[in-house]
Amino acid sequence: MARFDLSPIARRRLAVFRGNRRAWFSLWLFTGLFLVSLAAELIANDKPLVMRYDGQWYVPLLVDYPETEFGGFLPTGTDYHDPFIQARIDAHGWALWPPIPFAYQTLDMQMRRPSPAPPDGRHWLGTDDQGRDVLARVIYGFRLSVAFALVLTAGSLALGVLIGGLQGYFGGKVDLFGQRLTEIWSGLPMLFLLIILASLVEPNIWWLLGIMLLFSWLGIVDVVRAEFLRARNLEYVRAARALGLPSRLVMWRHVLPNAMVATLTFVPFLFTGAITTLTALDFLGFGLPPGSPSLGELVAQGKNNLQAPWLGITAFVSLSLMLSLLVFIGEGLRDAFDPRHTPRSADHA
Repeated sequence: MARFDLSPIARRRLAVFRGNRRAWFSLWLFTGLFLVSLAAELIANDKPLVMRYDGQWYVPLLVDYPETEFGGFLPTGTDYHDPFIQARIDAHGWALWPPIPFAYQTLDMQMRRPSPAPPDGRHWLGTDDQGRDVLARVIYGFRLSVAFALVLTAGSLALGVLIGGLQGYFGGKVDLFGQRLTEIWSGLPMLFLLIILASLVEPNIWWLLGIMLLFSWLGIVDVVRAEFLRARNLEYVRAARALGLPSRLVMWRHVLPNAMVATLTFVPFLFTGAITTLTALDFLGFGLPPGSPSLGELVAQGKNNLQAPWLGITAFVSLSLMLSLLVFIGEGLRDAFDPRHTPRSADHA
């Protein structure tokens, strides 16, 4: 069986990154939190994971059973928090609930206190002003924010590398025209344009992603362009061109790998910027559709309900933890790709 071996440069970079204990710990913690959020339906849901009723097995998490299946009167989807349905299930079987028996959109109709309600044994982080569980919305909101930032960062990286690579490799009029276009585009007030464009269409995650992608690639172009300008006149690149290798293969095989070294150090900061912009738009009401599990909407609720400090505190802790971990990871990547940094042992980290 073939064994996968890292190159000496890759081993050195990995050793430098692991030597930065703060970055290494942040990477594992952030990865763990994201993996947990991927299983949000198993952790926070208003439907039982599995049920046994009248000798039959049911999986409400995957199948939407009608209420008549459990002795109800309407052929609509079952509300498993309905006291009548719960009594029927207890009398004829049992149900295995997730640790948090509420989804991000669930309205708790059995609350005995007005919303927003403070944390208690039923709602560990309290409820918002609509009676929805805050912890459930944080879990789903974390997943949505990270997934949105992943897609946006990948799209920004692809556009930035493509445009910057073409400018830097071909130079001349291509570079001149590209630079003027980039300067004009970067001078536009991005946040205001995002608000205007988002207000012209019905908000949804794909429209918002496309609108933000129009501007988020600008931070990558200059770095990629500079690396391509530097590398295009190196001897091995000139030799590849002299041998008749097409420009697209020269760029892909010989120039791009070197350019990506500097570019990858910006990825965590692009990621952080995507989350921050999405949160700001949601806070202003121009982001995700109403009802979405949004951390920005939680910040807005904290501002509008100062008598409920758990809302603002939860939003602050969630965002600060997420962004701090990403910044620490970015610092570790920056050091790992910097040839001036040498590996250090954990004892001296």
